[in-house]
Parts: sequence; C-alpha cells; structure tokens
Amino acid sequence: MAGFATSRPASLALAALLAFLNLFAFLLAVGAERRRSTGKVVPDEYDLRSYCLYDTDASTVYGVTAFFVLLLAQALVTAVTRCLCLGPALSSRGCAVASFILSWITFLSAEACLIGGSVRNAYHTKYLGYYMKHDLVTCAMLRKGVFAAAAVLMLINLVASLVYYWSYSKAATGGFIKHQNEVGMGMTDYGLDKGGSGP
Repeated sequence: MAGFATSRPASLALAALLAFLNLFAFLLAVGAERRRSTGKVVPDEYDLRSYCLYDTDASTVYGVTAFFVLLLAQALVTAVTRCLCLGPALSSRGCAVASFILSWITFLSAEACLIGGSVRNAYHTKYLGYYMKHDLVTCAMLRKGVFAAAAVLMLINLVASLVYYWSYSKAATGGFIKHQNEVGMGMTDYGLDKGGSGP
C-alpha cells in the first residue's frame, strides 16, 4: 500500500499539469479567434490603386503559442504512458484504447486548425484592385470559426487524455498493489505453516 500512497500525489500533479496546459492552450485559441486580423479597403493616396489595410497580427502569435502548448501537453502524456506500447497491458480495456485514439485524433485536428489558421491569418495581400478597372470590395481574411474549432477540440482532447491517463495509472498501480499483496500473503502463510509444523 505504501507504493500506491506515494504514486497518488504524482498522478494528481500530472493530471493538474495536463489540465493547466490544455486550458492555457484553450484560452490562447479563444484569444486568437477574437483577435483575428481584419482588413478594410482604403485608397492609395499616390495612385489609383486600392488596397487592404490590416490591423494587428496578434491572432497569429496566439495561435502559434497554443500550437506549442498543446504539443507539450500531448508529448507529456505520451511520454508518461509510453504511448500505450510499452506500459501495462491495456488491450482488454476498451475505455483506455478508445480514449487513447480519441486523444490523438482531437490533438492532430486541433493542431491542424491552429497552424492552418495562424498561417492564413498571417497572410496579408496588400494591392488587389484598381479604380475604374477592378474595384476592391472586400479583403481576404481568415474564415471565422477556425480557432474556435481548435478550442473545442482541445477540451475534448483534455477529457480524452485524462481518461486515458487515469486508465493507464489504474492498470499500472493496480497491478503493483495486487502483486505486493500476493507476495505478502504468501510469506505470511509460509511463516504460519512453518511455525505450526515446527513442534
């Protein structure tokens, strides 16, 4: 039981760290969605060209930062659980396998949304139209909802990662406790038998 008691705080600490990283990435993705670059058509004061004037590019910074924070969280849970390959046998636990697969699907999807949205948001085309020939009406901008989709996927990834890690920890510590109890019982029985048969 001592082994289980010492491993319990570490498990809670890791779960808290995973939750913090995912929620931090979630907030960054929400910030990226709210701070998407917007452009407005303005006339050039020196010629007949019209062009798009874009505002702050903070959304790209938020998106790239969220990308690396989520990558760190996924790398952490993968390293601790040995990617379901070298740890305890979980093939019989459908919940662990399903949450493992869901975790990776949502991770890859969220990362694709983050990097794609960041690249598209950073792409600013200045000169696009001319008066009398091709009037510029709208500016190219990142479609609304890309970073929001990444934020939703992060929450699903958080739940799936925590369920997967909990299943992994339960299998690992449960097996250890069972082994310790069996050894303890065997030694006790052996000692009693030996003591009883001595006289």
